[in-house]
Amino acid sequence: MTAAYEVAVRAEAALGEGPTWDPQAGRLLWIDILGCRIHTYDPGTGRRTLRRTEQHVGAAKPRAGGGLVLNLRDGIRLLDPDGTFRWLHRDPVPGRRANDAAVAPDGSLWAGTMRYDEAPGGGTLSRVTGDGTVEVALDDVAVSNGTGWSPDGRLMYYADTPTRRVDVLDHDPDSGRVTGRRTFAVVEDDAGFPDGLTVDADGCVWVALWEGGALRRYTPAGNLDRVVPLPVPRVTACAFGGGDLTDLYVTTARTGPSAPHPLAGSLLVIPGAGRGVAQPAFAG
Repeated sequence: MTAAYEVAVRAEAALGEGPTWDPQAGRLLWIDILGCRIHTYDPGTGRRTLRRTEQHVGAAKPRAGGGLVLNLRDGIRLLDPDGTFRWLHRDPVPGRRANDAAVAPDGSLWAGTMRYDEAPGGGTLSRVTGDGTVEVALDDVAVSNGTGWSPDGRLMYYADTPTRRVDVLDHDPDSGRVTGRRTFAVVEDDAGFPDGLTVDADGCVWVALWEGGALRRYTPAGNLDRVVPLPVPRVTACAFGGGDLTDLYVTTARTGPSAPHPLAGSLLVIPGAGRGVAQPAFAG
């Protein structure tokens, strides 16, 4: 696939992550995990905002009643519309931080964690409901990363980055339980590592490749059908945005290399890349 990327926001995020389209506000949310920053970007006006957090932030997602839900180092915190912060669930673990998170069709937050040293088995993936109930769905994770659902909500895709796999699980939309974890796609050793992901309206899975400098799209059968090369080696996540959900926004990271690419840490966009699915807001 030949696709022309554009620079949406020129930035130097240490670890840009978690692009999320907020349809109510008409803007894109994205974060810098290690920079403790929550960014917003309005593609219509070019307006940008920045809010700092006191901890490393793995994800920021819109809430149904306004404000944001944050996956922070020490747990899940709510940002109310009036700017007030309050903990929904606090569970600090020494040496562990939050990582990627996603909102399921039922409005629950699936929040990932990892150890700073990326030790195997040191991370988790948990389902957090709007009332703060937490259930650990996966407890043997190294680097919990991309999570997304098929358009009908019956499949959940998941990447534990060091495994080089994207897995698929059966998801019960009524109970929120997942079963039958199995391999969906494998990223070859010389192509990078699967990081964040999103699912489009055709049920295809787009995967960002850390150290791979590209996005990949896999069909619902797990076949690779598109590769979109990008100039930045550390591509971290992707999400459809814009009013018609056809523009694919991509976050990147600057951390690591001694001489990073000039666009490393910027927010990129591929106009007209496909058609996304509207993402639900957190029900809390």
